[in-house]
Amino acid sequence: MKRFIIAAGQRAAPSSRSTGFLTTSRSFSTVDASLRENVPVLPRMPFFDYSPPPYAGPSAAEILQKRRRYLNPAISHFFKNPLNLVDGKMQYLFDEDGRRYLDAFGGIATVCCGHCHPEVVEAIVTQTKRLQHSTVLYLNHTIADFAEALASKMPGDLKVVFFTNSGTEANELALLMARLYTQTHDIVSIRNGYHGNASATMSSTAQSSYKFNIVQTGVHHTLNPDQYRGVFGSDGKKYARDVDDVITYGTTGRVAGFIAEAIQGVGGIMELAPGYLPAVYSSIRSAGGLCIADEVQSGFGRTGSHFWGFEAHGVVPDIVTMAKGIGNGIPLGAVVTTPDIANALTNRCYFNTFGGNPVCTAGGLAVLKVLEKEKLQQNALTVGSYLKDRLVSLTEKHEIIGDVRGRGLMLGVEFVTDRKLKTPAKIETLHLMEEMKDMGVLIGKGGFFGNVFRITPPLCFTKEDADFLVDVMDYSMSRM
Repeated sequence: MKRFIIAAGQRAAPSSRSTGFLTTSRSFSTVDASLRENVPVLPRMPFFDYSPPPYAGPSAAEILQKRRRYLNPAISHFFKNPLNLVDGKMQYLFDEDGRRYLDAFGGIATVCCGHCHPEVVEAIVTQTKRLQHSTVLYLNHTIADFAEALASKMPGDLKVVFFTNSGTEANELALLMARLYTQTHDIVSIRNGYHGNASATMSSTAQSSYKFNIVQTGVHHTLNPDQYRGVFGSDGKKYARDVDDVITYGTTGRVAGFIAEAIQGVGGIMELAPGYLPAVYSSIRSAGGLCIADEVQSGFGRTGSHFWGFEAHGVVPDIVTMAKGIGNGIPLGAVVTTPDIANALTNRCYFNTFGGNPVCTAGGLAVLKVLEKEKLQQNALTVGSYLKDRLVSLTEKHEIIGDVRGRGLMLGVEFVTDRKLKTPAKIETLHLMEEMKDMGVLIGKGGFFGNVFRITPPLCFTKEDADFLVDVMDYSMSRM
């Protein structure tokens, strides 16, 4: 009996393929009866009342050929047979054949309101029809309106907004600002952190996979307060002592700043150990430095419990950077700081041609309105907590799961071949991704060893979606 993936809006197709390191057959005739009893029932994708229009464009094979010939050769792609995604609606994506997939990655924690959310689309289209671009050298209400709305979401005196085009650019600007304001060069960051791929951000990034062999100076990487693999477990204050030592022995005693994600995204959904950020912020400020919160992935309600990731640690940064969820997929980023720190850029000319573009800021303002109107932060908390509980329950059944972590709809599942030794299960992780894709679930991958599922779906994710995701994961692991 062949297995078919059948779901609303998704064509049924037999699924049989080779994974590269083992071959999986969709025929149950060769599976022992006792094994079959332990395999869960094939999950069904939740109903979704939308069918995409027919696609008449080039095929996946044709696009892949052009990519290989004309595009940046460093671009990689998920899956042995890459997907050609041509349509999206809320938490679902559709390929060239009209097959539907549950998007549990959200374009790398970017799609927060949902794919092609009608209110965000309407704001973008309306503004595009009226004025697509001028320059910030002229007045336009969209940039001012969005800056005001964004500032209202910030604590303390964080009220001045600089718009950029990406998270990398936002972090570059924040690091520049810290160095100019303090008149000091040294930056402290955390091992396993990721902040971008430009000059200063590559220096502050602490994963070798993202660092090219170029001159990178002025950054000190300290112990990662990793609650799963770290030497001090969940004792954040002990990790923070390493920052004190670095300042004392590795600098003049003064630093420009400290940059960190509250939850490391690329690093494998690592939530910093409790007590770490308050202790480090105190040490950095005593050394004359500024504290930078990288909210590129954890911001805009994704963690559920708070609008910003740093809020869960009870701290108020001096500079906050953001991108991804800020525009639901629009190329948009921002840096928010205090008026005093913002003035550090006024003794020279700082300018960004596209930062604050009317179309982008109109879309960004629409995103904020949708987040509030549809209570998506609360949904991230409710559905995310439910999803995490269900994922934790799988640890009792599958030894390959070493850790489940994160909060809200920013969750990570780390796979290991030995729970005691915490040996990374790299190949198995890739295999599970392929299996889940074949069953209609798209999920992300991260962590230094590439053995962590990154679950960062649109914030409109439902409990039914969460059940389908976990059931597909359960089914796939049971078949391994």
